[in-house]
Amino acid sequence: MGIAKTPSVVTLPEAQKPYPSILVFLASAFPGISRDTWAQRIAEGKVLDDNGNPIAADTQYVPAKRLFYFREVENEPVIPFPETILFQNDELLVAGKPHFLPVIPGGRFVNECLLNRLRASTGIIDLAPLHRIDRETAGLVIFSVNKKTRGLYHDLFMHGKITKTYHAIAEVHQPLQNDHWTVQNRIVRGEPRFRMKTVAGAVNAVSHIHLLKVQGNRGHFQLNPVTGKTHQLRLHMSGLGFRISNDRLYPDLLAEQNDDFNQPLQLLAKQVTFIDPITGKTVEFSSNQSLW
Repeated sequence: MGIAKTPSVVTLPEAQKPYPSILVFLASAFPGISRDTWAQRIAEGKVLDDNGNPIAADTQYVPAKRLFYFREVENEPVIPFPETILFQNDELLVAGKPHFLPVIPGGRFVNECLLNRLRASTGIIDLAPLHRIDRETAGLVIFSVNKKTRGLYHDLFMHGKITKTYHAIAEVHQPLQNDHWTVQNRIVRGEPRFRMKTVAGAVNAVSHIHLLKVQGNRGHFQLNPVTGKTHQLRLHMSGLGFRISNDRLYPDLLAEQNDDFNQPLQLLAKQVTFIDPITGKTVEFSSNQSLW
């Protein structure tokens, strides 16, 4: 059993009277967890109010009231690769994430995520990721250490003031006329929901793609996303006819299977550059990981 060491929080939304019971709300808000499981957690004192006191089965539903709970999963997978800390000061922590490790808790993962591993190893409970990369992708992730300055750094990502460089290895099967591409299109959530798709409409995703070299049928690419849509680089590469090696989602959704640690997705968040909003100086961080 994997049990989170730090609580998650949910806020009771506005609802029509008569208000539902908290149990009914939790069961509907988290359909992956059965009503009986929530009832058992409440009975065991595992759901807390703002003051840290366990709620009861008959605790009144109050809109805007916050509830705290600890995520639990059966048989949490163990990711057998270490993370690294590349830089740390009073404002930021820059980590190198291995393939297969999620950035934050989700699905089958509670403690086996970069955030909770770093909280455990550093003792910094207030760590918060300023951005995310896919579980399958390796490379740089930047965390805020200081709540007071977190918004300054978060704004850099929100307003596209971060220059990001990725490396990728992809299949190349035909003679190419170009080695530079700029892809601009619209990405939205597809079906199933974890898979994205491109559609007609206003552009919301832009990537610059550069083929560095070809060895056999493997191309080595540098990718510079201008925007940060989910799975953007994987979609843009597959749209050009370059399937990133070991990609199980794009261009075709392959059958679900357990992680094969010998075949990681060949995509790496290699470098970030930005002007530090506090010092005014240009800073650059590079991953010590490599695909080639």
